Amino acid sequence: MATRWGLCGAGKISHDFSVAMKTLPPGDHQIAVIASRSLESAKEFARKHGIPKAYGSYEELAKDPDIDVVYLGVLHTEHWRVGLLFLNAGKNVLCEKPFAMNSRQVKELVAAAKKNKVFLMEAIWSRCFPVHAEVRRLLGEEAVGEVKLVKADFGSPQLHIPRSVKKELGGGALLDIGVYCLQFVLMAFNGERPESIQATGVLLDSGVDESIVVVMTFSRNRIAFCSFSIAARLPNDAVISGTEGLIKVLGPMHCPTTLVVKDVETEYPLPEPCLPLNFTNSTGLRYEAEEVRQCLLQGLKESPRMPLGESVLLTEIMDEIRKQVGVVFCQDSQ
Repeated sequence: MATRWGLCGAGKISHDFSVAMKTLPPGDHQIAVIASRSLESAKEFARKHGIPKAYGSYEELAKDPDIDVVYLGVLHTEHWRVGLLFLNAGKNVLCEKPFAMNSRQVKELVAAAKKNKVFLMEAIWSRCFPVHAEVRRLLGEEAVGEVKLVKADFGSPQLHIPRSVKKELGGGALLDIGVYCLQFVLMAFNGERPESIQATGVLLDSGVDESIVVVMTFSRNRIAFCSFSIAARLPNDAVISGTEGLIKVLGPMHCPTTLVVKDVETEYPLPEPCLPLNFTNSTGLRYEAEEVRQCLLQGLKESPRMPLGESVLLTEIMDEIRKQVGVVFCQDSQ
């Protein structure tokens, strides 16, 4: 039986997700419904992607009995509210990153998933790429000895995009792209909580972060360094430095196709898209879709690649970084 997907949101990321799904066997995955707040938008999206059903509200999707899992591709600020709608309706959910605006909201989503006995995963698609799977295997074998330092950066000029710069839309570098650097560090250090976090950054006039640098220390004298910016282009790679060599994930580190281990380079090519994409390497969204399918087939309620506890820790780290650089969202006081 194919896993039947319902898409929530008819924006750019849902478009790319739909294109990526066409690279998977139709016997395994089927997008059965698209829901948008505008029925017209939903119908247009359905026509473009060959989706049989379109809804003009999220509530209709939540009530649809013929859906196995909902892909949540709405604005950051909507993840918590809309996520709770689907979880409380008994739906399995794959929620785009960032999971929510702060750790309190994330913990409420996790609690709702557990209460309703449904699957929930934060869509950190990086974790599902073959490159990241190979990195985890290498770390498990201590291929570069003991990991001592991890560096990750991600910079992309986005000051012209309202979603990136407006506080009311959940803007800023941290939540949108910094999350990828931080999750990479957590993956390299096996989900361990940092012993210290030091962050410095500069803010836009709107009150969101333009650029941030973070240094974290971990047990046994291990350290991580991250930088991210929505004003400048950075190398966008990630490096794990061990006592016996380097693992380099070449840019774009958040959706990588090239891995260098002790100077040996390996390519992991992506399938070609059938339609133009909005974001880099978006056919790689196929990997997280397949991860969700495999989890559902095994009866799992969370993904071992991106466990819910690690999503909570990730957001707690982001809360602390925001506190140190002075970014406050209205959701923090609700």
